[in-house]
This record gives sequence, C-alpha cells and structure tokens, in this order.
Amino acid sequence: MVESLNKTYELVINGTSHLGMADYGKIMVGNKAFEFYDDKDKKNYIQIPWDQVDYVVASIMFHGKWIPRYGLKTKKDGMFSFSSKDPKRVLRAIREHIPADHIVQSLTFWQVVKRGLTSKPAIFSRKNKKK
Repeated sequence: MVESLNKTYELVINGTSHLGMADYGKIMVGNKAFEFYDDKDKKNYIQIPWDQVDYVVASIMFHGKWIPRYGLKTKKDGMFSFSSKDPKRVLRAIREHIPADHIVQSLTFWQVVKRGLTSKPAIFSRKNKKK
C-alpha cells in the first residue's frame, strides 16, 4: 500500500491524469504535496511535493470561463497534466502552497502558431559559406 505524503487534505476531487493514457482517479491537495491516485490500479499514483513544483500552468479558454487542463511543472521530472470536474477549486487550493507569480496561463493556439512562424527555423536559414 502506498503511503501518503500529506497529513491533512484541503481538497479531494475526482480527476484525470493525462500522463500517457488517461487515468481516472482522485486528486488530493494536501499540506505537503499534490497527489493523484488511480481508481483501478493502486500502484499507479503521482506524488509531487510542494517544494518540487516550479510552475503551475493553466490552459484557460473563453476568457476564464473554462479551464480544461492544468499542469504542474516540476524542477526535475517535467510536466504533469491533469483535469478535474472543478479546476478552479483545485487551482485555488494549489494557490495556498505555490506563490501567485508561479501560476501562469498557457499559450493559446494562435500564440504557438505565431511563435513558430516568426522564429527562424534552421531549415530556412541561410548559411554563410566560407570561401
């Protein structure tokens, strides 16, 4: 059996982990860590201590009316994406442990396209030939 890092929980909610295939389970925001436990497989879990979280990235659509996903970017292991029934409650509970300047909005589709077009990719750049 997996032992939790938290002593108390501020929020327990149904959620989905988007690490590979979608796994359904419980998201638990506690005093020491963000945790996800799969409903079907008890060996499938994610525990992220608050001191390892670098940024929280929220995908916001329709001017804040809908938040389909949010992710926790850790200092070592990269990005972990989650979704839940009430993401605003989860982000408010996370805000108690992560500074507000480390909770950011992800880029929109058009911002990603614009950055791709305005950057100078290596395949289109001219190389200076030495004679």
